[in-house]
Amino acid sequence: MSTNRLPTFFISHGGGPWPWMRDSMNGRYDRLAAALARMPEQAGARPEAVLMISAHWETRGLSVMSNPAPPMVYDYYGFPEHTYRVRYPAPGSPKVAERVRGLLEGAGIGAVLDGERGFDHGLFAPMALIYPAADMPVLQLSLDSGLDPRLHLAVGRALAPLRDEGILLIGSGLSYHNLRALGAAGQAPSAAFDRWLDEVLVQAAPEGRAAALTAWERAPGARQAHPREEHLLPLMVAVGAAESEPARRVYHEDDFFGAVSVSSFMFGGA
Repeated sequence: MSTNRLPTFFISHGGGPWPWMRDSMNGRYDRLAAALARMPEQAGARPEAVLMISAHWETRGLSVMSNPAPPMVYDYYGFPEHTYRVRYPAPGSPKVAERVRGLLEGAGIGAVLDGERGFDHGLFAPMALIYPAADMPVLQLSLDSGLDPRLHLAVGRALAPLRDEGILLIGSGLSYHNLRALGAAGQAPSAAFDRWLDEVLVQAAPEGRAAALTAWERAPGARQAHPREEHLLPLMVAVGAAESEPARRVYHEDDFFGAVSVSSFMFGGA
């Protein structure tokens, strides 16, 4: 393995445009913000570019953002007016987009370039903490709307060579995503599902991860944690790209919104 190989991450990205609302949140996001700010050090090297798989972009078949100057996509509702003017002014990278498309097609996975798509909050909210200078190329890869875990694991395997090319792969979702059960109602199912994730991703041998994740619906609390799994599927890409490498939990709290267990994970790296 290359000593310069970057790890991959699956992050819980929080809700909406929270980095621009922290003054009114009484510390609710302080631990997540600190965890995101540690990621550049955990990555071990400054990336040439970041490829993010966001839970907030789904397409029929895969699409790769190729806009050299991506606009903003304010894909949230009911937030303060100033949050619809925030900017994350990182450049895109048509060159990296073409490389991503080529790797996917080389693995028999169809993909198209999208020259119009901009950054959604699954990208710009966490990236405002991870790389706040916005001074490196950043682009997104969509989820396939079929939400097949096997496909997204295969996507990760196809994209693994990017890790040796200075491209940091980040799956951006939430380890628990049930907006109707964020308080006490989510305490037990989120804790059960979070324990399962830690067992499968960190404690068990890496060789068993793919099979366990393919059958994730059988996990304790699975469908209560993810009534719809778009916020879990970015994990599959991060795992597929680092399938045989050790993992560690890089963020965890068990009282998010007062009761909910949430985590983020790193695969590979030091």
